[in-house]
Amino acid sequence: MPKTQYIDIFRQCRAMIDAHSAPVMNAKREGAFRAFSDNPLPTKKVERYRYTDIQQMLAPDYGLNLNRLEIPVNPYDAFKCDVPNLSTLLYFIVNDQFYSKVLPKAKLPEGVYIGSLKEFAEQKPEIVERYYGEVATLSNQQPSTSNKTSDSITALNTMLAQDGLMIYVPKGVKVDKTVQVINILRSDVPLMVNRRVLVVLEKQAEIKLLFCDHAADDRDFLTTQVVEASVEEGARLEMYCLEETHYKNKRISNVYIRQAADSVVSHNVITLHNGTTRNQLDLQLAGEGAECFLNGCVIADKQQHTDNNTVIDHKVGHCTSHQLYKYVLDEESTGAFAGRILVRKDAQKTFSEETNRNLCCTKKARMWTQPMLEIYADDVKCSHGSTVGQLNDQALFYMRQRGITEKEAKTLLQQAFVYEVIDQITLTPLRDRLHYLVEKRFRGELSKCEGCKLCK
Repeated sequence: MPKTQYIDIFRQCRAMIDAHSAPVMNAKREGAFRAFSDNPLPTKKVERYRYTDIQQMLAPDYGLNLNRLEIPVNPYDAFKCDVPNLSTLLYFIVNDQFYSKVLPKAKLPEGVYIGSLKEFAEQKPEIVERYYGEVATLSNQQPSTSNKTSDSITALNTMLAQDGLMIYVPKGVKVDKTVQVINILRSDVPLMVNRRVLVVLEKQAEIKLLFCDHAADDRDFLTTQVVEASVEEGARLEMYCLEETHYKNKRISNVYIRQAADSVVSHNVITLHNGTTRNQLDLQLAGEGAECFLNGCVIADKQQHTDNNTVIDHKVGHCTSHQLYKYVLDEESTGAFAGRILVRKDAQKTFSEETNRNLCCTKKARMWTQPMLEIYADDVKCSHGSTVGQLNDQALFYMRQRGITEKEAKTLLQQAFVYEVIDQITLTPLRDRLHYLVEKRFRGELSKCEGCKLCK
């Protein structure tokens, strides 16, 4: 059984796991272990997991680098994932460990920390103790049910994560340059990676984050990732997540964000190359005047599978949420989107809109879509909708009449369909770069970054 093997690993290797981590992180392990042990792994009978077989993803016997053996790679030399005209502060995560050998030369603003979660937890345990595991809680309670539930993936990650990335921006500080984090999967054997990211923005703080996921070796990888972000009053967080891995990669990512009053969050997830991906996003609007923008696009073919599952929790009134996800599915690929908007009893004057649009380019492509509204307040403006269809025959005919080949016409229409999401990105250089990558993707060209030595 998949669950049993992870329980056995934790019991047998607990001392090794603790020895290569920080006391603050170790303090959460026992509770996570109990939550994981006491709750079954989710099956497709569980509403939030009905479109992805989690047990199948966890079943293989993956290796784990619990003894923190050094991976022989210099990622700074190997990867040149630059976005033209976008000056970034570049950091690397090799599997699930922060790579500290090569760091940006540019100096961060005073008080800002970007680096190893383990090291920061040892230097300033009081900050990590306050935020670590507080947004990504092991249990939650929705107003529609009296039963507490536990997310097994978050519990598993909390059990096994030993390091990760810490991003801390103190009160009133703005990080002007975009922070780019390259997540590199590298191994000579099938490997499980448990990556953790903790983001803390104090009052009036601002930062832009660009996460790029790459698989450097032709191996089976399983990644569990937990990202938790606390965005305090008046703070602004822009987060962009770009996946360009390969068909052997399995990725389960749980993102938890809590917004205080008058804060603004923009979360963008773009899947260009993958194997099996499940992205879960839980966002709490916990202070009046908070606003969020959630955007996502998926381009899939062959037998790729991508599942995006979101919950936006309007806990208080006078908050706004916007959500737009688009999929283009070709060949035998499958996709799923489930988006739930929860408006609690006292969350009056809520405004929320949710849209999911999808293209199935073949008869074998499949899309499941489930936008949901759960409203307990009476003075709100909420809308939701979804569509699943094929390319417009009239548009194709119109373009063919003007000398454009059928293949080129389909490519142009697919690009235009996806660009509605890409154009939501406020970073102009990144937006232009994604236009280029999307075009290459639809034309069947591998969009390797220039200078990437490991993927040749």
